[in-house]
Amino acid sequence: MKHKLIILLSSIGLLALMEGNAQEKKIISLNEAIELSIKNSHQLKNNQAKIEEATAALKEATEKRLPNASVSGSYLRLNSANFDLKTKSNSGTGGTPAETPKVSQAMYGLLNISLPIYSGGRIKYGIESSRYLEQAAKLDAEDDRDEIIQNTIEAFANLFKAKTAVSLVKENLLQSQQRAKDFTNLEKNGLLARNDLLKAELQSSNTELSLVDAENNWQLANINMNLMLGLPDATEIVLDTAGIEKRDDARTLEDFVQSATNNRKDMAALSLRKKAAESGVKVSKSELYPSLQLTGGYIAADIPNVFTVTNAVNIGAGISYNIASWWKTKAKVQQADARVKQFAENQAMLNDNIRLQVNKSYLTLLSNRKKIEVYAKAVTQAQENYRIVKNKFDNNLATTTDLLEADVAQLQARLNYTLSRADAFVAYNKLLQTAGISITDFKNK
Repeated sequence: MKHKLIILLSSIGLLALMEGNAQEKKIISLNEAIELSIKNSHQLKNNQAKIEEATAALKEATEKRLPNASVSGSYLRLNSANFDLKTKSNSGTGGTPAETPKVSQAMYGLLNISLPIYSGGRIKYGIESSRYLEQAAKLDAEDDRDEIIQNTIEAFANLFKAKTAVSLVKENLLQSQQRAKDFTNLEKNGLLARNDLLKAELQSSNTELSLVDAENNWQLANINMNLMLGLPDATEIVLDTAGIEKRDDARTLEDFVQSATNNRKDMAALSLRKKAAESGVKVSKSELYPSLQLTGGYIAADIPNVFTVTNAVNIGAGISYNIASWWKTKAKVQQADARVKQFAENQAMLNDNIRLQVNKSYLTLLSNRKKIEVYAKAVTQAQENYRIVKNKFDNNLATTTDLLEADVAQLQARLNYTLSRADAFVAYNKLLQTAGISITDFKNK
C-alpha cells in the first residue's frame, strides 16, 4: 500500500512538472516580439531620460528671459559704535555739540529685481542651441528604436533558423537510425557487409552530434530572445510565422539611396547638432556686446536713535560691458568655429557611410533572393538524386557511401533553402532600415 502511494505521488508530481513546463511556452508573432522589445528596451528608457534632460536644458535657457529677483536682510549687534552725522543738527544751541547717540544694533533689508532687455544675443542663441539639441535627442531615440526593431527581427529570424535546423536534423536522425536498423537486419542475414553497417551507424552518430549542436544553438537563440523581450529565461518561445512572406518592392537602388539621404534620422540629428554649434558661435560672439537691464528695488533700514529708512523704492536701467571680452572672446569663437567644422566633416563621412550601407544592404538582399531560387532547385535536385541513388542501392547498383552522401546532400539542401528564406527576410528589413524607411507594417514582408 505504501509503495502504491509513493507511485501515485510521484505521478502527480510528474504531471505537475509537465504542466509547469507547458506553461513556460509562449507563442509570439513578430509584431508582438517587436512591441515587447520596444517596451522593455533599456536603451530606449535611457534615451527617454536624455530627452528629458535636453528638454530641461531648453527650459533653463528659456527661463533666462525671466526677471531675476533677490532679497537680503541683516540684523547687526554693535559694540560702542561712534556716529558722527555731518548735519546741522549735530550742533546744539549756543554752539554746544549735541550728545552722540548710543547705537547697539542695526537692521536693513534689500529687494532687487532686474529684467534683461538686451544681452547681445546670448539668451536668444542659447535658446536656439538648446532647442536644436532637444530635437537631436529625440531623433537619436527614434534611430535607436529602429535599430532595436531590426535587432528583434534578426533575433526572430535566428530563432526560426535554429528551431528549423533542430527539426530537420531530428527528422534526418530518425531516418538515419531507421536505416541503421534496416542495415543491421541485412547484415545479420548476410546481405550487407559489416563495413557498410558501420558507415550507416557512424552517420547516425554524427547526426546525433549535429543535433546536440543544433539544440545548443536553439537554446542560446531562445535565451537571447527572452532577454530582448523581457521574458523569464526559462520561457520557451514558439514563433508564429504566419503572414511573414516575401514582399515585392519595385524600388531601385537609387530610390533607396535617395530615401536614406532624405530620411535617415542619424543624419538629421547630426545636422541639428551642427546648427546648435553654429548657434554656439553666435553665443560666443555676443560677449563682445554690452548688456542692458531694467532694474528696480526696495530698501529699508533702521538704526535706533540715529535714522530709519522706509519706502525707498527705486527703478532704473543698468548697462554693463566687459572690456576684457575684446581679448578673451577670440579664442572662444575659434573653438566654436572648430566645432562647426567638425560637424560638417562628420556629416560628409556619415553621408559616405550611408551610401555604402544602402549599397551593401541592397546587394545582400539581391544575393539572398538569388540564393533562394538556387537552393529551391537544389532541394528538388537533391531529392531526385536521393531517390535515384536509393533505387540503385536497393538494386545493388550503388554503394552505401553513395546513399549516405545523397542523404546528407538532401538534408543540407533543405536546410540551406530554409535558412536562405530567413536571411532574405532579414536583409529586406535591413535595407529598409538603412534607407531610413520606417518599418511600421511587419506583415507580408
